[in-house]
Amino acid sequence: MVTQQDPPGQRRFRRLPALGAAMAFAVSALPTATANADGGEGGPDTLTIAVSQPVDSLSPFLAQRLISTNLHRLNYDYLTNYDPKTTEAIPALAESWDISEDGLTWTYTIRDDVRWSDGEPLTAEDIAWTYTTMMEDEDAATANGNFVANFEEVTAPDDTTLEIGLAEPQATMLALDIPIVPKHIWAEVEDFGEFDNDEGFPIVGSGPFIITGHQPNQSVTLEANEDYWRDPPAFDRLVFRFMPEQDAQVEALRSGEVSLISGLTPAQADDLENAENITVNQATGKRFQAFTINPGARTRDGDEFGDGHPALQDKVLRQAIMRAIDKDEIVEKVYGGYAVPAQGYIPARYDTYHWEPAAQDRLDFDADAANEMLDEAGYEMGADGVRESPDGDPLELRMHVHNDRPDYVSMGKLLQERLAEIGIEIDNRTVDPGVLSDALHSGEYDLIFTGWSVNPDPDYVLGIHTCDALPEEPGTMRGDAYFCDEEYDELYEKQLGAYDDPEQRAEHIKKMQAILYEEAVVNVLTYADTLEAYRSDQIGSIQVQPDPGGNIWGQDGHWSLSSATPVAASASVGSGMSTGAIAGLAAAVVLAVAGGAFLIWRRSSTADDRE
Repeated sequence: MVTQQDPPGQRRFRRLPALGAAMAFAVSALPTATANADGGEGGPDTLTIAVSQPVDSLSPFLAQRLISTNLHRLNYDYLTNYDPKTTEAIPALAESWDISEDGLTWTYTIRDDVRWSDGEPLTAEDIAWTYTTMMEDEDAATANGNFVANFEEVTAPDDTTLEIGLAEPQATMLALDIPIVPKHIWAEVEDFGEFDNDEGFPIVGSGPFIITGHQPNQSVTLEANEDYWRDPPAFDRLVFRFMPEQDAQVEALRSGEVSLISGLTPAQADDLENAENITVNQATGKRFQAFTINPGARTRDGDEFGDGHPALQDKVLRQAIMRAIDKDEIVEKVYGGYAVPAQGYIPARYDTYHWEPAAQDRLDFDADAANEMLDEAGYEMGADGVRESPDGDPLELRMHVHNDRPDYVSMGKLLQERLAEIGIEIDNRTVDPGVLSDALHSGEYDLIFTGWSVNPDPDYVLGIHTCDALPEEPGTMRGDAYFCDEEYDELYEKQLGAYDDPEQRAEHIKKMQAILYEEAVVNVLTYADTLEAYRSDQIGSIQVQPDPGGNIWGQDGHWSLSSATPVAASASVGSGMSTGAIAGLAAAVVLAVAGGAFLIWRRSSTADDRE
């Protein structure tokens, strides 16, 4: 048996009751004294974060948008988590684990000191029930079904023991990014495909914050979980405010109305660089920017639907589209150099799995080569400058672009110009994300912009392109492209099974990226730096992930907000000064323990977030 215990540094998560304070290793969040989500006044212990993306669902079984999954990382615990500095897998609800020699049975020892926010104990049975429900109910597997697809049985022999039996060895058993829900609440749900978990607040959870309110397309409010098993957050409240316009977010940050914004344009980041009481963070991108091409929408059973342009089923056309796009131009004109051109599906930040095509296989920018490809394939240029397919269909394509992403809007305009140079007319539809999602799920699009944050373990973003990720029927899907390839699926299974051979797993994953690249259905354009800013007069301390060079918003885990400290605010003692006008850093004490120095932050209230 192979036994895994806490890795070095994990012990610092434990409470130190004799000291009366707990060690906080990840610091990242921002407080603000503004109106809260319910219309009342916030205070120095309220952290307000501007977000441009509306919540798709508060059900962990359904949610796929970044804002929603970030909320769930705050409200629920996971079996394991990721170190805030290195992003390596660390214990969470599971404090240790054993692996059978054949790799088919994983036995986890579950913490015995965790309670749900309603006071009920969290046990191994809650975890077993969460996973089993996903295995048995397809609707419950909507968001994260790939993680349990290889599970044969999940049981809880007792309150602190979880056993998972696998059909085949699985490499992601320490990266099961599935929020654990309370069985005593969720067992009452009749339809997991319809229940959005918004019928009553607060939402029972076990994370550092608890969701206490949601006003659709306006705000989400969370309160600190004072009984959180790691250490309670330093901020009492988090408020996520929906602000679709990036310029409005910047102005709200300047005025102190919000404390943290992300997704800055290069011009905005440069402009804020020297602004008083504002700190700009530039992080290596963990997210890629891309668009997918509709190769013909179909269900898992092969039933076709939607109205994608039939010529897009031709790989030659798809590759010609890629050869017409100048990624260097995008990096300079859209991102002002705060990005790099991308080829592979996994950002360079994850060097183990990052892939680049060989020189002879690259689909680099070359408009002449793209035109030659189309000429040879029988796409004749019309007098109006628009080509026709061999079947006589004009190459007039709809392109759906998120209107809440300035970078995507700018990229869409560049793509429209470049594709016109090879005889493709683009109907540039810059639309609300909800409209874009509807077009995707109905298969009524030709080109559609997308982007994903990639976790340290890339299984999830790889899994959304397996044939099993196709919809059972039109209306919803796990991925963003109707991609299905037998060789890709075989490689996916091989990488999943290579739990004891990291190098071999990496090779399988690189071959999968080569297939995505060559088929040109899923087309990555850039890895953009994360540009974000926060109020340094409202935040006392904040940690990036990984450290150094990492991001605050959208971390793998909840560290930035769960351990952030507010700047201490005091009421004025004289007339003419408002509450919060005088700010000071939260106290920090350096404690030497067994020859090592530990930084201990004085608890002040709460914070934790992720998008």
